[in-house]
Amino acid sequence: MKNLNIVLPMTFYFLLYCLSNGKAQGYFPANGQPWETVSFEEAGWCSDSLNALINFLDQEDSKAFIVLHDGKIIVEHYFDTFTADSLWYWASAGKTLTSAMVGIAEQDFNLNLQSATSQYLGQGWTSLTPQQEDAITVWNQLTMTTGLNDAVLDDDCTLPACLQYTADPSTRWAYHNAPYTLLDGVIGNVSGLTLNQFFAQKIGLPCGISGLYFPSGPYNQTFVSTPRNMAKFGLLLQSQGNWNGTEIIPSNYFQSMITPSQTINPAYGYLTWLNGSSSFMIPETQIQFPGMMAPSAPADTYAGLGKNGQVVCAAPSKNVSFIRMGNGNNELVSVTILENIWKKMKWFFCTSEVEMNELPMVVIKNNGRRPELQFNQNCKWSVYTVTGQLVHESLDELEVGVYVLHCFDSNRDQVFKLMVGEN
Repeated sequence: MKNLNIVLPMTFYFLLYCLSNGKAQGYFPANGQPWETVSFEEAGWCSDSLNALINFLDQEDSKAFIVLHDGKIIVEHYFDTFTADSLWYWASAGKTLTSAMVGIAEQDFNLNLQSATSQYLGQGWTSLTPQQEDAITVWNQLTMTTGLNDAVLDDDCTLPACLQYTADPSTRWAYHNAPYTLLDGVIGNVSGLTLNQFFAQKIGLPCGISGLYFPSGPYNQTFVSTPRNMAKFGLLLQSQGNWNGTEIIPSNYFQSMITPSQTINPAYGYLTWLNGSSSFMIPETQIQFPGMMAPSAPADTYAGLGKNGQVVCAAPSKNVSFIRMGNGNNELVSVTILENIWKKMKWFFCTSEVEMNELPMVVIKNNGRRPELQFNQNCKWSVYTVTGQLVHESLDELEVGVYVLHCFDSNRDQVFKLMVGEN
């Protein structure tokens, strides 16, 4: 489907939220029970692009890839020696997990997002003047708008000397790890719990998600888990913070998580990346890039994205979530990998989602002649009706009519509107 690069109004995100809020996903994995699976055929999906997607992920040094449809596993693939029991780090994809805990702290421990961060960390947590420091709020930490200098030698450093003034809060968006990392202290000071205790009590035990925060340097921590545990968090995001009928992430807060938090970078909510906006920004630059960050993905897609291609992603309109663990191209956030995954995954949803008028047309006679097209003739052919039903006949046996012709290989995906005429 062609995605239009438009700015979606706030009411659009609110409508998406209201349509799904309070609805439990159809299926949630129960502790101690096998995770149910669903086939492509049972889901009404098309599997043509699956091999191309797995080949791409293999080339990108992936470790694990899991796709859930309605909470059930529809794709689960591990690479090389990695297994379902292997542990891997979430990197900055874990920022979205931290965001969820901030929302819970707001509800359960009266954390005020509009209060000065110094109220929770104490005066002098930066090198700013007291007036400048008190202008920075917890909300600024959640939205990457603290105004602190992200160009310091070590942007993970949380020492006051490393936290320097660049701009007034809320006037500049910059991906800055240190102010985000200090949300750990905010959560701990308001709740009296360590980060691991808070996670276990508020998210881990209720959802059956196992994992731990480990120090990944002198200044911050990162979350580590197995792939299926990351996939469970993806399911929690997909179900709007609701786990099998129990509200885990407060509903009003979740709405803010998946809504543009400011206009400087409309592709960012509360430590969560959002698709569907007319522009987006990425770390280490102040450039606003036009268009959606993942034009092949549904506009309502939101995700936690981390270094080397860690991804936990949800697309409510497709009732889909997926995770990817592994190494990658060293991006601080994996916008490229996210888009490349969706380039293949968008064809999972068959032709009902393809705007037929947007496709290049191929016309053949039903006399057995293959269409002469400019692509790899060794690719896999599939022909579907316009309603998404697979046609098992070969090209030379098609009846007169209109079809969708798919051609997939490891390097290229092509889709055509196929017109079959009389002899």
